[in-house]
Amino acid sequence: MTSFTLKIIALVSMFLDHISYPIFGGYSFLNLLGRIAFPIFAFQISEGFIHTKSVKKYMLRLGLFALISQIPYQLFHYKYIDSSNIALNVFFTLLLGLVAIWIYDWLKKRFENSFKSKYHLEVIVGIIIACFIGYIAKLIHTDYDFWGVIIVFMFYLFKENKLAMIISFITLCIVKYGYRLIIYGFNTPTLLLGIFTILPIIFISLYKGKQGKKIKYLLYFFYPVHLLLLYLLF
Repeated sequence: MTSFTLKIIALVSMFLDHISYPIFGGYSFLNLLGRIAFPIFAFQISEGFIHTKSVKKYMLRLGLFALISQIPYQLFHYKYIDSSNIALNVFFTLLLGLVAIWIYDWLKKRFENSFKSKYHLEVIVGIIIACFIGYIAKLIHTDYDFWGVIIVFMFYLFKENKLAMIISFITLCIVKYGYRLIIYGFNTPTLLLGIFTILPIIFISLYKGKQGKKIKYLLYFFYPVHLLLLYLLF
């Protein structure tokens, strides 16, 4: 499983998720397949941070496409999902997740240079900061908000321990959808959404660190373009 393959899976999944709204007028089985997309995008942010030559340019690129995508996203969101609220697109969530990773990495280097942390203080502080940034995401209503930021951070935190990555991801999914089941009562759609959100960890686990074909800008442009097209066509 290469990075290219993961991205194609995520793009197809995202497209199916979004086309469900104009075709079926709301949630459908396509939205279940759509749950596969975000965890893969979150994982790619972690990988991107590891391999990028310039984190600042990476942040700038995400920020730029967050701004470019906002009008198509808001048009689509207002028409098909929620006409009562203004929300920010997923690029903002991924950008905040990247910021959380960058701060944690900076802290880790400073802790290692100053003293050996017996209690892994940099991890504790990093998690607290990631939660704070996640809370900001929730306040400004980014797509996937708090949970999305934490997922991005988690993939980086456990990048060298695949088992811990799998366990923590599944745990976060159970917490997210388990909370909904407790608050709103048991229902099959929520349960299925939770199961399909866990599903992409299989693809991520099969990733072997190879890039494959380069489609970086296709990934960036596809998001706003397909949202705008769906809004206009339907």
